[in-house]
Amino acid sequence: MWFRVDNRLIHGQVIEGWLPYTGASHLIVVNDKLAHDSMRQQIMMLAVSRHIDVSFVTVTELSEALGKAGDDSFVLFENCRDAEEAAGSGVSIPVLNIGNIHYSEGRHQIYPHVALSDDDIDRLRHMHRTQQTELDFRAVPSETVSSPDVYLF
Repeated sequence: MWFRVDNRLIHGQVIEGWLPYTGASHLIVVNDKLAHDSMRQQIMMLAVSRHIDVSFVTVTELSEALGKAGDDSFVLFENCRDAEEAAGSGVSIPVLNIGNIHYSEGRHQIYPHVALSDDDIDRLRHMHRTQQTELDFRAVPSETVSSPDVYLF
């Protein structure tokens, strides 16, 4: 099972890089708005192979979806808030890949592909301290895992 934060949700790096790397056969997209937007879901589904089962769920539905999908799941969050809320609701996230969060005003550019707000940093610290979630900062699987220590701990 693999957990990733990527504000782009379903896109080429996930489809061509991460799904083959993890061997996942089920993609679970966790986003409260998207879970209720069938038009956006249909557009995103165009990028996914028919061999991959895709579910669009709210944060509160994630635990049940994982129970049905099994261990070969790839879970995709749009933001750190949703990941922390899922962990707080009982979903075990041993490793969280922070793949892409675009820069905007008020965010700190941590890596070329990751800009975190103070709230993001607080949420990741909380997950690390209370759930022992390991943080994995990589855009693609072939990158070396970057340590967040200087920014988060």
